[in-house]
Amino acid sequence: MARNRILPIFVPHWGCPHQCVFCDQRTISGCHRPVTATDVTRLLTEALPLAGQGAEVAFYGGSFTAIPAEQQQELLDAVGPFLRTKAVGSVRVSTRPDTITPETLERLWRGGVRTVELGCQSMDDAVLKASGRGHGREVVAPAVALLRQYGFSVVLQMMTGLPAQTDESALKTAWALAALQPDGVRLYPTVVVRGTVLAERYADGSYRPQTLEEATALGAEILECFLRRAIPVLRIGLQPSEELAKSVVAGPYHPALGELVKSRVYRNRAQALLETVTPGSDTVLAVAPNRVSLMTGQKRCNINWLRQRYGLHSLRIVQEPMEDWEIRLQSSESLDKINR
Repeated sequence: MARNRILPIFVPHWGCPHQCVFCDQRTISGCHRPVTATDVTRLLTEALPLAGQGAEVAFYGGSFTAIPAEQQQELLDAVGPFLRTKAVGSVRVSTRPDTITPETLERLWRGGVRTVELGCQSMDDAVLKASGRGHGREVVAPAVALLRQYGFSVVLQMMTGLPAQTDESALKTAWALAALQPDGVRLYPTVVVRGTVLAERYADGSYRPQTLEEATALGAEILECFLRRAIPVLRIGLQPSEELAKSVVAGPYHPALGELVKSRVYRNRAQALLETVTPGSDTVLAVAPNRVSLMTGQKRCNINWLRQRYGLHSLRIVQEPMEDWEIRLQSSESLDKINR
């Protein structure tokens, strides 16, 4: 999928027919009133000179296709002049899988939308019910099929740490979504935001959020699932903001959660190689040049953990031309010969 510069326009909780227990889009997005066509025109006029030709406008936050049709059309019409001059290359919207209809998709396509993101969250009906989603898993595959029929790129969003969800349930969701072959996915561990139903459940002890370690470990397993299917993971964790940070009551909120999860994947993959290494060895792992920091881990956490786990005398990370996510085990002796 082409990765153009994205200009986000938030329509918080606009169009959502249900109040999910974890959701307060106004806090998450930092936007507290409905967006108008005038707002869209102003925002794009200000932002496009900095974004460059062909940027992608993204309506995020609410369920765009559940907004009244007239208001959908007004927002899309506001983008129209920028599409015609090619200042904007395309539009993407975020919505729910139970609001996908042929009539709606025809409107979106005419309005320049080429990517639709579906907030699936889980493929476990018990989890969806406990989360107040208002739909079951049965609506997801037909929605994806209809989007494909109309030619849209499809991004699927899932969550971990939801009420009634287990790690096994979350992994089954990941494999089920991967089987639909989306063009990309987003992974959002659940955080408890002040003012939500989930905050009340956390306060009375009926809901226990994931710890940061739990979210990182599970996130790494889920990321591996999508890597094996060559499905891009576009984001892990909520976009950090000052307002969101002040509103999080509990849960695995971290401004660099994606980096933690990717780093854990590298640690997991390194373990398989180090199982054959003799304790006390001087060990060298090679990764792609842009992946050294991920293999090393924040504050050298991967290096320290692997050294202790396998009783290594030393562990060095070096860079070599290779694919992302690839790791090679080298002997320190052969590396010393190369360096001399």
